[in-house]
Amino acid sequence: MLQAKFSVEEAQARFLKNHKDYGFKDKSSMLRAALNHFKKKFELRRLKESADLYSEIYSEDEALKELTDTAATGWPE
Repeated sequence: MLQAKFSVEEAQARFLKNHKDYGFKDKSSMLRAALNHFKKKFELRRLKESADLYSEIYSEDEALKELTDTAATGWPE
């Protein structure tokens, strides 16, 4: 595992110090979990923004709607 040096604010350091209260074996595992949580949240937000953009483009493109309707013909409802 790689190591990195971080600077945190005093309140963050106190929070990390209580890692066992939150079920973590050490500060590093708590920080890794927090980073993984942030990464997942960030990726989901980006995915939603992308879906919103595609939805906006689709709603404004009549040719694309027609193509989609044509492709969907014959598919079960």
